[in-house]
Amino acid sequence: MDIYWFEQIAANVPSEEDWLSAIEADHLHKLRFAKRRADWLLGRWTAKNGVAMFMGIGHDPQALHTIEIRPDSSGAPKVFLENAPAEAAISLSHRSGVSICAVAPAEVSLGCDLETIEPRGDAFHADYFTPEEQALVTQAPTIPDSLRLETLLWSAKESALKALGEGLRLDTRSVIVRFPEPSETTVENRQRVWLQTTDWRPLQVHYGQGVIFHGWWSRSASLLRTVVSLPAAEPPILLHPNLRVSVPL
Repeated sequence: MDIYWFEQIAANVPSEEDWLSAIEADHLHKLRFAKRRADWLLGRWTAKNGVAMFMGIGHDPQALHTIEIRPDSSGAPKVFLENAPAEAAISLSHRSGVSICAVAPAEVSLGCDLETIEPRGDAFHADYFTPEEQALVTQAPTIPDSLRLETLLWSAKESALKALGEGLRLDTRSVIVRFPEPSETTVENRQRVWLQTTDWRPLQVHYGQGVIFHGWWSRSASLLRTVVSLPAAEPPILLHPNLRVSVPL
C-alpha cells in the first residue's frame, strides 16, 4: 500500500479566497487572530492541493473549491468532494510557517506530524515519555542527537494519536515508539543511523494489546516529520502535479 505527502510554506498560499468553499470562507472570516487565520489557510491550502493531486482532479481554484476539509466529531480532518465523502484519508500538521499533509485511501488509519527540533527538557520527558523512551534519549551520544531523538519520539506519538482519532486526549505514554534495528551493533552507531539521515527511515508505534502503527520519519534542517499508518505502507511518496495516483473517485 502507498501513502503520499505534500508540503507547503506560507508564501505559497494565494491572497485570493476563490479556492475555498463557502463554508470554509465563512469559517476563515470568524477567526479573530491573524496568526490563527494564516495557519488555518496554510493547512487548508496544503490539504486541498494534496487531495487534488492524489485524486487527479486538478488543482486550479475551481477544482479546489469543490474539495472541502471538515472536522469530524473528534476534530480530525475529513475530506469531502462536491459535498460527498471522498475516497481519501488525510492528516495535517503545521509548524513555523510550514504545513504537511499526508494522504492515503479512505480506509487507512493515518497520522502525520511536523515538529521543530528544539530542547524540551527532563520534566517534559517524565510527563510524556515512557521509561523505555527516556532511556533512548539518555543514551544519545551527543546533545544534538538527543534533541533530534526527543523530537522524533514526540512527533511519532503525535502522529499515532492522530491515527487513533484521539489526539492529546490520550496519555502520550499509552503509545510507545520503537525503531527497527539497523545492521550496526553498537548503541552509538544505531542512534547515529537513526538521527543523521535525511531520507525516510522506519519506525513503529505500539498501542494497547497488539496494535502497531508502522511509520516513517525524515528531517530537513531544523524540521522533523513523521507519518504513520495502519495497515503498513512503503515510504511516503511526494505528491506533485505530474504524479498519477490510481484511486477511485
